[in-house]
Amino acid sequence: MSEQKVTFRVFRYKQGDTAPHYDTFTVTVNERTTVLEALQAIRRDQDGTLVIRHSCHHASCGTCGMRVNGKEVLACVTNVLELGTPTVTVEPLQNAPLISDLVVDMGPFYETFSQAHLPFVRRSEYLPDAEVAEGVPFHMRFESCIECGLCVSACPVVASDAEYLGPAALAAVWRVVQEPRGTEVPPLLDWVNSEHGCWRCHVALECSEVCPSNVDPGGNIMALRQELVRRALGLSHG
Repeated sequence: MSEQKVTFRVFRYKQGDTAPHYDTFTVTVNERTTVLEALQAIRRDQDGTLVIRHSCHHASCGTCGMRVNGKEVLACVTNVLELGTPTVTVEPLQNAPLISDLVVDMGPFYETFSQAHLPFVRRSEYLPDAEVAEGVPFHMRFESCIECGLCVSACPVVASDAEYLGPAALAAVWRVVQEPRGTEVPPLLDWVNSEHGCWRCHVALECSEVCPSNVDPGGNIMALRQELVRRALGLSHG
């Protein structure tokens, strides 16, 4: 595979620094190199103090969410050369407390998201005639959201309203409305039916644009609004 050198402009910040800054590194990449692999090479070969977060390397865990050339992406599936720029700027997610370099504190995100009560693992009701493999109690299916936080970083409303519930939590509530699975839906609808809930969305749809799992948070927020209107008019049977 042919190789070429690419410049990486990487956001840097350590606790106690007066202000963040950018460091520049040159990395040799090929047509298969991802941004995450390039950052790992920087950490391994050039600066061991670079702080990054990663896990699965195949877009399943959401751990390596960051901003690359100003757009929220999963670094593990973002090809360096396909970006088409001689310099690649890498920054942490926005709208989350910064811990160090490219790592932010996801605690506030998880705290809000968990209030949606979305079960990620569900008993599958598809293919009811299928035989369950030996040792497997039942077929399972998983929700699409991988809790990466890209939608929250991209959302312009989150940037201006710290109390806004955010696209991930609102999208999760809509999934529960679609399939309650024993969850009490009215309290959740009351929760999102507020000035900092689904009505706060400005319909920029940046959240849906960056979502790596096609959850379409923006569309789900619009669906929540429609459901609330139907219920207010007494038209919902849910």
